[in-house]
Amino acid sequence: TVLFTDIHGSTALTQRLGDIGAMRVLRRHDDVVRNALRTSGGLEIKHTGDGIMASFSSVARAVECSIEIQRAIADHVAERPDEALRVKIGLAAGEPVTEGDDLFGAAVQLAARLCDHAGADGILVSAPVRDLCIGKNLGFVEHGELNLRGFDEPVRAYTVHWNTDPLRGAPRLLPN
Repeated sequence: TVLFTDIHGSTALTQRLGDIGAMRVLRRHDDVVRNALRTSGGLEIKHTGDGIMASFSSVARAVECSIEIQRAIADHVAERPDEALRVKIGLAAGEPVTEGDDLFGAAVQLAARLCDHAGADGILVSAPVRDLCIGKNLGFVEHGELNLRGFDEPVRAYTVHWNTDPLRGAPRLLPN
């Protein structure tokens, strides 16, 4: 499974906070993502400037990692609302091509396009990711079919509900 994160509105964030302030927010993003990767068995492939690309051998662990990231970011924003860090995440399952220490191919491109469409604070996954998580107590809602750049056919996508407890259905309190 390939996972992409992207800081939503990173250019506007830099304009608002300045270079030093934006770098502080980027470092916080990087710390949150890298910590979640460590605890969930993910492997950082590369830094993309305002995000991270990672891979997982377990689809469910990748989704759980994305939830952990969003929850940690929400906690950070609750403590520091002036920084207003918002992250988009996209995941796709497939068999990427390995070249050196990097990954390429359709699964990588699909994860990146889903990340682009996720929206601030969102996690968007491909249908195979959702299907491979059956029985894992993860909450998905159909997002619909997306016409993604570079893909000939529409791609069915699902939103991951990260702000609820799937066992109790209780909503998490999120900052405004």
